[in-house]
Amino acid sequence: MALSDLVLSHFRSHARTRLSFDGRPVVLFGPNGAGKTNVLEAISLLSPGRGLRRAAPEDLGRKPEGLGWKIVARLCGHDLETWSEGAGRFVRLDGKAATQPMLGRVCPVLWLVPAMDRLWIEAPEGRRRFLDRIALSFFPEHAEAALDYDKAMRERNRLLRDGISDAHWYGALEARMAGAAVRVESHREQALARLNLALVGAEGVFPAPKLRLEAPEPWDDLARSLAQGRARDLAAGRTLIGPHRTDLIAHWPLKGIAAAQASTGEQKAMLISVILANARALAETGGARPVVLLDEVAAHLDPQRRAALYDGLCELECHAFLTGTEESLFQHLDTRAQRFMVEDRDGSSVIEQGAP
Repeated sequence: MALSDLVLSHFRSHARTRLSFDGRPVVLFGPNGAGKTNVLEAISLLSPGRGLRRAAPEDLGRKPEGLGWKIVARLCGHDLETWSEGAGRFVRLDGKAATQPMLGRVCPVLWLVPAMDRLWIEAPEGRRRFLDRIALSFFPEHAEAALDYDKAMRERNRLLRDGISDAHWYGALEARMAGAAVRVESHREQALARLNLALVGAEGVFPAPKLRLEAPEPWDDLARSLAQGRARDLAAGRTLIGPHRTDLIAHWPLKGIAAAQASTGEQKAMLISVILANARALAETGGARPVVLLDEVAAHLDPQRRAALYDGLCELECHAFLTGTEESLFQHLDTRAQRFMVEDRDGSSVIEQGAP
C-alpha cells in the first residue's frame, strides 16, 4: 500500500483531520471550498518541493490561529512528518531529521490540477516543472541535481546583476552548473524515453502524444558555453543558456499537430494520457507504487473518458486520489474506491467516510 494513514493538523481548512486508506482509489467529494483540494495538497507535500499549489510554508497554516501546520503520514512503509516553523519547512523520516530531496526516495507522487489545463499553451516554466516531476518519479536523485544547479545559477545571476567580471568566480560556479546540468538533462531525457515507450500503442479515448525536449540554444559543453556568453549574460543580468531554459514539447502523431494546436478538451486528455503513462512506466520498473493526485478531473470528461480513466487507474494499481463536487461523478468506480464526504462546518473541514 502506498499511503495508509494521513493526519493533518492546522493545515489550511483542516484543524485536525485523520484518514486511513485501504489501498483502493480514494474519492473525496463535496461542495467547492469544503477542503478537498487541501487534502491533495497535503499529500503532494510528502514529496520534494512546494506542493501542487506551490505555496510558501508560511501560507499553509490554518487561519486565523497561525499556530503552524503539520502533516504526518505512513507512506510506502515509512513514517513521515513535515511541518512549518515560521517561513521554513522541516521533514522527519522514520524518526530522523531529513531533507526535502530525501522525500523523493520514499514514493513517487504525481498530480494533475485544473491550473495545469493550459500547460501546453502557456509559458515554458510550468512545463519544466511538470517535466521535472516526471523525472523525479523515475530518478529520486533528480531533486538534488536540480537543487545543485539552481543554487549555482542563483549565485551566478547575483554576480551578473552586480556587474562582477571576475573570471575566477564565474569559472567555479559555471563548473558546478555544468556538472549538475548533465545529471538534470540526462534524467529528463531518460524519463521521456520511458514515457514515450509507455505511450506507444496507447492511443484510445485519450490521445497518445510524442514528447521531446527543446532548448532555445543547444549546448554540449555548458561550462564553455557559459564562459563564452558572459558578456551577453552581463548585459541581460541573468543566465540565458542551460537546462533552466529547456522546454517540453508534445506532438500528437494521430492528428499531426502540436499539443498547443489541439482543442482545450484534447489538451486536457493529453495530460491525463501522460500521467497514466507515467504511472504505467513506473509500475513496469517494479518500484514503489506511485501516488496519483487528480483534482477535479472528472467534471470535464465525457462518460466514456471518465470510465476509461477510472479503469486505467485501477488496472495500474497506483494509489489514486480524486476530488469532485458530486459523488455521482465516480459511480463507475463502484466498490473499487473508498469514498469520503468533505464538508465545511463553522469554518473547519470535516470528513466522513462514505459507503464501503
